[in-house]
Amino acid sequence: MRALDEHRAAALALAAPLPAVEVGLADALGMVLAEDVRADEPLPRWDNSAMDGYAVRRADVLTVPAVLRVVADLPAGSPDEPALEPGTAARIMTGAPVPPGADAVVPIEVTDAGTTTVEIRVAPEPAAHIRRAGEDAIPGDLVLAAGALLGPAHVAALASTCRSSALVHRRPRIAVVSTGDELVPPGTDLRRGQLPDSNSWLLAAAVTEAGAVAVRLGPVSDDPAALLELLHSLDADPSVDGVVTSGGVSMGAFDVVKAALADSPGVEFLPVAVQPGKPQGLGRLPGGTPIWTLPGNPVSSFASFEMFVRPALGRMRGLAAVERPTVTALADEGWRTPPGRAQLMPVRFVGDARVVPATGRGSGSHLVARLALAEGLAVVPAEVDEVVVGASVHVLKVT
Repeated sequence: MRALDEHRAAALALAAPLPAVEVGLADALGMVLAEDVRADEPLPRWDNSAMDGYAVRRADVLTVPAVLRVVADLPAGSPDEPALEPGTAARIMTGAPVPPGADAVVPIEVTDAGTTTVEIRVAPEPAAHIRRAGEDAIPGDLVLAAGALLGPAHVAALASTCRSSALVHRRPRIAVVSTGDELVPPGTDLRRGQLPDSNSWLLAAAVTEAGAVAVRLGPVSDDPAALLELLHSLDADPSVDGVVTSGGVSMGAFDVVKAALADSPGVEFLPVAVQPGKPQGLGRLPGGTPIWTLPGNPVSSFASFEMFVRPALGRMRGLAAVERPTVTALADEGWRTPPGRAQLMPVRFVGDARVVPATGRGSGSHLVARLALAEGLAVVPAEVDEVVVGASVHVLKVT
C-alpha cells in the first residue's frame, strides 16, 4: 500500500498554476494574485490632515491662546494650495492636503472659531496630526505578493495604487462525476436498493468552496464504455481543467471507473494506507487532463477530497499555501485506529482545544448524514494503534 503522504504528493504533482488573466476589481475578490504589486507613487500622495481642525504654522501658536486669521477652507479632495503666511491658518478637513507653510494641524475640539479668525487654545506638537506622503508606501515598495488570496483589504490595496484591475490566476473548472446504478437524483422516490446521489453534490460543493468552478455531472451508470466516452469528452474540452470521480475504484465486480480506465496508461489505481479512503486512483487522461478518482462511500469521498484534491486545486489557483489550517487538540474521548493505516477521523470541537469523534459511530465511511457534524479531520499516523483520552492529535479544520 502507498503511504498517505506519498499519495498526497502524487495528487498534488498533477496540478500546476493556471494561466493568468486580467480582471477588474469588481471580480478580483477570492482570486489569487499572479504577480507582485508594487507602489508606483507615494502612498499617500501628499501630506494630508489626520483630523478636522486648522492647519497652522507651529511657530505662531507656541504661546496660547493665539488668534490667527483664517485664509482658506480645505475640504477633503480640495486641490487648493493656499500658502500660509505668519499669523494665518486654514480650516482643514480629514484627508485634505496640508497647505504649503503649515507644519501642524490643531484639532477643532481645542479651538474657538470666529467669523474670520480662530483662537488656538492648545499648542500642537511638531507635525501634529499630519499624515506624511509615503507614510504607507514609497515607490517600489511591495504592496501585495504574488500568490496572495485577494480579500476585501487586498482589493482596497489594489485600488489605493490606482489599479482598476488585477492579474490573477483563473479559477480551475473541475468536472465532478459520481457513478453507480444505485444512485438517483435527490427528491426521487426510492425503490429498494436505490440511494440519493449525495456524492456529486458533496464534491461539487467542496470544489466550489475550494475556490474552483464545479461542473456537476451524474450520476453515471455502471457502464464502462459510456463512462469512458464521457471522460474522453471532458478530456477534449479545453474549458475543463480537471476531473474528480466518486465510486467504482475498489475491488468489486462492478467498479466502473477502474474498468473504464483499465487501458489508460496515465491513470493508476492502488490502495492507500488510510482509513477511510483506502481505494484510490489518479493520473492524467490521454489528453493530459488531471483526474482524481475517489471512493464512493460519502465519508471516504469527503476525506479523500480534503487530503488529495483540495491542495491540488489550491495549486491550480496559484495559492502560495494550499493546505487547510491545522491545529493541535486533545482527545476528550478515546477511539481505536486501524492497524497499519493512517486514520482520518471526523471530529467536532469541545471547547477551544479538545475534540471528540463527530459521531458516536466513529469514522464509518457511509455516515453521510452525520458527516455534517464534523468540524475537522483528526489525522492519526499509521503507527498509532489507539487514541487515548488526553492524547494530542493534529486536526485539519474543515469549517
